[in-house]
Amino acid sequence: KNKKSWRVKKRYRLNPKVDFAFKRLFGSEENKDILIAFINSVVDEKIKDIELKNPYNISDYRKGKMTILDIKAVDDKGTWYDIEMQISQQNFFDKRALYYWAKLYSSQIETGEDYENLRKTISINILDFNYLEEREFHNEFKIVNKKTLKEFSNMFEMHFIELNKFDKEYKDLNTGLDRWTAFLSRAYELDKDNIPEELAKDKEVKKAIEKLDIMYLNKEEREIYENDLKVLMDYRA
Repeated sequence: KNKKSWRVKKRYRLNPKVDFAFKRLFGSEENKDILIAFINSVVDEKIKDIELKNPYNISDYRKGKMTILDIKAVDDKGTWYDIEMQISQQNFFDKRALYYWAKLYSSQIETGEDYENLRKTISINILDFNYLEEREFHNEFKIVNKKTLKEFSNMFEMHFIELNKFDKEYKDLNTGLDRWTAFLSRAYELDKDNIPEELAKDKEVKKAIEKLDIMYLNKEEREIYENDLKVLMDYRA
């Protein structure tokens, strides 16, 4: 037999809660359908298309340009989004969340430009720790009149998804957000050949599970992921 040289790549079932894996999965151009489906499960107004403003790019890691692994995007209606996965507990996360929302909102115009060019900005914060006092795993905040509860402006919208508060069994998953939260909480335990039917019926969630299972990382990406995973394990320990 002729001898052949084979390059063997190790298969990883990535944990989507790890910063790098989250950015790789949800922030890549080829996975925009996954990001759109996730956003549509969180917000009321459904979107059809989205433009990534800081798409995943391994060269940005080499240059040190991607230290904050959030995802910035604009939908087909002009609404801006900032989506972040945070695994390390922070005592002042409310201030951090407001700061990053404000940065994205204010960066839409340059000094001297008209304020009318500012567009609605939505922040989606996924936390792997409990932060809010509310019992529900998903909470949405807007600016309203304290007395009448009438909304002051629709330009501000902030969501918190606290994964540790999500305790639904697969049979109890009723909404798209239920399925995405179950995925983010348990995906690294799932087998693409044995996906629970409650998740498999959602084609984008099913694709996300399959992506994690078949996603091959090159040496450089693997080192980044394993470093982030070590930080997570050390934090948990």
